[in-house]
Amino acid sequence: MTRYLAAIALVALAGCGQRGDLKPASNTPLPVAPVGARATPTPAALLTPSIQARPARSDEVLKSSEQRPRDDFTLPPN
Repeated sequence: MTRYLAAIALVALAGCGQRGDLKPASNTPLPVAPVGARATPTPAALLTPSIQARPARSDEVLKSSEQRPRDDFTLPPN
């Protein structure tokens, strides 16, 4: 019984995917401009993640191996 419920739940969740681009609802104004902003952001600007939301990846390789400092709180596995 639980297998059938799990299968139904997975099928229901599979139907929740995005089918098209997001658009503002008709006859609904866009949000007001944030405090300190010069203009109201466009829908595309609102959907673009900020640098803090998607930080750049650091591919810097390890240049030299260093010995770790001794940690008194590291305990052996049980």
